Amino acid sequence: AHSYSRAKVKFNVNRVDNMVIQAIFLLDTLDKDINSFAMRVREWYSWHFPELVKIVNDNYLYARVSKIIEDKSKLSEEHIPMLTEVVGDEDKAREVVEAGKASMGQDLSPIDLINVQTFAQKVMDLADYRKKLYDYLVAKMGDIAPNLAALIGDMVGARLISHAGSLTNLAKCPSSTLQILGAEKALFRALKTRGNTPKYGLIFHSSFIGRASAKNKGRIARYLANKCSIASRIDCFADGSTTAFGEKLREQVEERLDFYDKGVAPRKNVDVMKEVIKNLEKKDEAMTDASEEKKEKKEKRKIEENLDNEKSEKKKKKKSKATDDSQTKKKKKKTKTEDDE
Repeated sequence: AHSYSRAKVKFNVNRVDNMVIQAIFLLDTLDKDINSFAMRVREWYSWHFPELVKIVNDNYLYARVSKIIEDKSKLSEEHIPMLTEVVGDEDKAREVVEAGKASMGQDLSPIDLINVQTFAQKVMDLADYRKKLYDYLVAKMGDIAPNLAALIGDMVGARLISHAGSLTNLAKCPSSTLQILGAEKALFRALKTRGNTPKYGLIFHSSFIGRASAKNKGRIARYLANKCSIASRIDCFADGSTTAFGEKLREQVEERLDFYDKGVAPRKNVDVMKEVIKNLEKKDEAMTDASEEKKEKKEKRKIEENLDNEKSEKKKKKKSKATDDSQTKKKKKKTKTEDDE
C-alpha cells in the first residue's frame, strides 16, 4: 500500500511537470506565430495605410489600431478618443488621423478590408490567449517549483524543467550540468575541436548574468547554477511548498554580484539556510498556536451551545409539564361536575 501511494504521488508530480512542459512549448510556438502573423497584418494593411507603420511600432498595438481605423478615408476627430485608449498618447492619435487624411495608400474594396480586419482580430485573440497562458504557467510554477521560480524567474525555470524532462530529473542534475543545459551543441563542438566549452546555457536568459561584467559572467553563471540546483532539490523533495528558500537564494546571488563589483563579503550559505529554517519554524509555531486558539474557541462555542440547548430543553420540559398539569386539572373539574350532576 505504501509503494502504491508513492507511485501515485510520483504519477501526479510527473503529470504536473508535463503540464508545465507543454505550456512552455506552446508559449514558444505562440510567440513565433504571433510575430509572423503580426508582420503579415502590417504588410497587408500597409497597402491601404503605409504611414501607420512608422507611427505605431508595436505589432499588437498595430493590429488593434488597424481594427479601429478600418477604412482610412473615414478617419475623423471622433476616432481620437478610441485611438488614445489604444496608443496611450493623444498626440500620436492625432498624428494617425492626420496621416490618414494625407495617406498615399491605395483604396481597398469592402471584402478586402473585412479580410484584413478578421485577420487582425485573430492576431489580437492569439495575443490575449498568450497572456492567459503565461498567467497559467506562472500559477503552475508556483505550485510545482516555487523556490526555483522565485530564484530565477518563471520562464527560465519552466525552460529548465522542460529541457531536463521533469523536476525530479532537474533535481538529480549536478550544478555543472544545469549550468550548460541548453548548450549541448556548443559543448560537443568544443569537445570535438578542443576549444573553449560554453559557460552557460538556458540560465543565460536570467537577469543576473546580464547584469554581471564580461569577466564575471562565467563565475556568476556557475554560482547561479549551484543555487538553482539547491532550489530544484528543495522543490522536489520538500514536504511543504514555500518561496522562502528561493527568495533567500536570490538574495545570495545579489550579494555575490555586489561582491564581484564592490568587494562586499557575502553571507555563508549555511547561515542563510539556518535563518530560513528558523523563520519557517517560527511561522509553523505561530500557525499551530493560531490553530490551537481556534480549536479552543470552537470547543468553547460548542460548550456554550450545549448549555444553551440544555437550558432550552429544560424550559420546554417545564412548559410541557405546566400544560399537562393544567390539562389534568381541567379533566378533574369536568369529572367533578359530571358526578355532581
